Amino acid sequence: MAEAPTSPAGGSHESGGEQSPQGGGGGGGGSGVREQDRYLPIANISRIMKKALPTNGKIAKDAKDTVQECVSEFISFVTSEASDKCQKEKRKTINGDDLLWAMATLGFEDYIEPLRIYLARYR
Repeated sequence: MAEAPTSPAGGSHESGGEQSPQGGGGGGGGSGVREQDRYLPIANISRIMKKALPTNGKIAKDAKDTVQECVSEFISFVTSEASDKCQKEKRKTINGDDLLWAMATLGFEDYIEPLRIYLARYR
């Protein structure tokens, strides 16, 4: 888990020198991205995970850490693809439709319709 993940989209959302989710070390690399800026808060991840369990269910710390890293990377992956689209169209703001387009482009078609419904309700 300590290896720096790469984005298959080839986006520019990262500039290397990442830290592992467990922290430690002096950083390294020149990105200056702190762990707490790269990952979603573990308390939020834990709360969402617990909703899917029975009341007496427990989640190991390494499971929380793994999900934290995965969802954070997923968000970066989709956002990078949407950002590339916006840059090509000379726009500075990513909107919900850009994210849906990015998810479809990246092969997450099964999630598009529920998210489209959510977006419509949100608007």
